[in-house]
Amino acid sequence: MEEQEPLLDSVDQKNAGGFRNMSFIIANASFEKAATFGLNANMILYLTNDYHLGMVSGANIVNLWTAAGNFLPVVGAFVADSSVGRYPLIAFGSIVGLMGTILLWLTTMIPRARPPFCSVSTAQCDPSTTFQVIVLCFSLGLSSIGVGGIRSASMAFGADQFVKGYNKEKSLAALESYFSWYYAATVLAITISLTFVVYIQEQLGWQVGFGIPAVFMLLGALLFFSASSFYIRSKDTSSLITGFFQVIVASYKNRNFTSDSDKTIVYHHKKESELIVPSAKLRFLNKACIVGDSKNYLTGKQIPGSWSLCTIDQVEELKAVLKVIPMWSTGVLMSVTVSQGSITLVQTMSMDRHITSSFEIPAASLSISFFISAILWILFYDRVIVPIASRLLGKPFYLTPKLKMGIGILLSILFMAVLAFIEYTRRGIVLKQKISDNQESAAKMSALWIIIPYCLIGIGEAMNTVGQYEFFYSEFPKSMSSIASTLRDLSLSVGGLAATYILTIVDQVSRRNGKPSWISSNIDQGHYDYYYLVIAGLCVINMFYYVLCSWAYGPCELSARKDFQQQDKIDED
Repeated sequence: MEEQEPLLDSVDQKNAGGFRNMSFIIANASFEKAATFGLNANMILYLTNDYHLGMVSGANIVNLWTAAGNFLPVVGAFVADSSVGRYPLIAFGSIVGLMGTILLWLTTMIPRARPPFCSVSTAQCDPSTTFQVIVLCFSLGLSSIGVGGIRSASMAFGADQFVKGYNKEKSLAALESYFSWYYAATVLAITISLTFVVYIQEQLGWQVGFGIPAVFMLLGALLFFSASSFYIRSKDTSSLITGFFQVIVASYKNRNFTSDSDKTIVYHHKKESELIVPSAKLRFLNKACIVGDSKNYLTGKQIPGSWSLCTIDQVEELKAVLKVIPMWSTGVLMSVTVSQGSITLVQTMSMDRHITSSFEIPAASLSISFFISAILWILFYDRVIVPIASRLLGKPFYLTPKLKMGIGILLSILFMAVLAFIEYTRRGIVLKQKISDNQESAAKMSALWIIIPYCLIGIGEAMNTVGQYEFFYSEFPKSMSSIASTLRDLSLSVGGLAATYILTIVDQVSRRNGKPSWISSNIDQGHYDYYYLVIAGLCVINMFYYVLCSWAYGPCELSARKDFQQQDKIDED
């Protein structure tokens, strides 16, 4: 396995990196989010109304498109970390994503790209031709590939801009701030897209509504490329996947070697590597880097091949992946709570949404409080809590990544519990009103109460997500930073599937013996509060599971470095 030290693409990058580049990278990622969510929000209406597709066919296309957008970043991360590098992959994604959105926009402009309008007199609609569907799917496919390229390496590439001073206290604080601002900026972009872009699509039509996301992608690409000469670029020249298999094969071949802490044991390591001895965790993998014939190895006469002897760095890279799997899995159920949007939407629609006698808030608009609370929390934490706490304590204040993740999971429990209480109260009011058989009637309870749980999960999601970003980035080797930055998206994908599975089980179990399902189409006949309590119970179990995983994992690298630096500062004073 070849060395994986970052190689600068140009010797003229001495003054590159830092906050100057951060804004360009974040802008590119934010414009991509705004474009993708702006297209996704009303895509099902475009497919059913303009392409005359059935609801099932249209929903399948949207689901496959969304799934590809969540999965391809993981694939792209492996490509970026083991082959082409992060900058080329983001550049590729920006160009291909722009092509996809432009092609999708052209389907609204070119009459033959979609079926003709339905006949008003006969109420008949011509179906889409095979060619029209292929063009549509091709544009969505290009868009997904673009998303995979940008999201796979964007966050890690931004963190690379601080790599020069990573061991300095100022750079560590900047890195923590970077993850928070990255998350806040992308959430703000999504919020603007789900309000402004969706409104434009409904009021001015698809030609203008799909043209705006294309402009977003163009602006993102232009801003990203405009700072190309200032970026710190690193490229790894080894295959991570091949390296993982080499460690597994070598550890099996060397299974008879002893891995005890014997001074006579010689470990294979890179010439300039800081790792001289492998870590004690997952010790069975250490056999992959134990030198069997130390005499010939030390004299350089005979060194086994990479499938029989691996470097300590290779072993530690595989360990990093295996060690974080339990911690990563705790985020899956956290993602389940975030995936309850459809259920809470039905609950909101069954409540009084009137602000005045003539104005009624759209049910979907209340979910904006989720994004707003996340942004406000990021601003409040970074600009108020951290500076004030640092002054009071007389030293830099920070919440560790694992503590942030834990707080997020705790708030997810409160989120589901408060939703259950609101639904219990709403249902009680409905029963008193005796309107349970009238689905069009709303309970005399303000829908604004839903803002409270939305704010709880908004803050919790912000804490947990930022904590995961910091944790994975600090715990993975720098050669795997792109993979680390996509693990959160992977947990969202798995969490969405898990939410569907849990919903199906609850529905099937609760409807036994002829009883109405807890998730009945008529919310007044169901028991959504019971369903929320089931999720809350699972979140409680997840909290205990997280505490166990956190204890077993031990201190994380980023926290240890900060504590060490603070102790050095105290000693110097």
